[in-house]
Amino acid sequence: MTRDRCKLIVIDGLDGSGKATQCACLCETLSGMGYRVHPLTFPDYDSPASEPVKMYLHGQLGASPDDVNAYAASSFYAVDRIVSFINRWGREMDDYDFIIADRYTTSNIIHQMAKVAPEERDSFIAWLTDFEYNRLGLPAPDLVIFLDVDPAISQKLMLDRYDGNEEKKDIHEKNRAYLSRCRESAHYAIEHLGWMTVSCDDGDSIRPIAQIADAILRMIKERFHA
Repeated sequence: MTRDRCKLIVIDGLDGSGKATQCACLCETLSGMGYRVHPLTFPDYDSPASEPVKMYLHGQLGASPDDVNAYAASSFYAVDRIVSFINRWGREMDDYDFIIADRYTTSNIIHQMAKVAPEERDSFIAWLTDFEYNRLGLPAPDLVIFLDVDPAISQKLMLDRYDGNEEKKDIHEKNRAYLSRCRESAHYAIEHLGWMTVSCDDGDSIRPIAQIADAILRMIKERFHA
């Protein structure tokens, strides 16, 4: 890869799809290949800028995701991102070949676009991308990879993560019908925005971590000649 500028790669997916695991694998692999790599995770729960996100997810603004409209909820996440960009990684992009983001603006497309009518999807995407990339000045991703998992399988993985305690789930994670709508949003984005996708289950269970990681790396090599 020609090291002319940093490439922003986003790994996104529904809750329980293995985003954090795959981001860590990718960072380790690219670093081992000699690239300068920086990981990001959104929301940044250590930042005060994530407080509106926490209030929303913990049900303090409504018990259902639909109690906060797509535009308002999107702004919560956008504030968290722009504060992170200004305070930290925006200053450092020239120091890296790749920034690997576990979620990004793309998560608003997945989770918040699920709240709008199908005929409003394109106008929502236009509003969101203008807001975050143009008005706020966040960099647009160079590649988005969606980890596609059947919501029934991801629900089981989340329940294992929380030791069987449903009360630990946030308002997104608890709402299976909403998560199915989010998956529909993601498939719309894959078709209309050029996102890449990795199928992460075989219909019954999650595929091995190494198989998914290999598929992600192949996509990156093909896109950036890494």
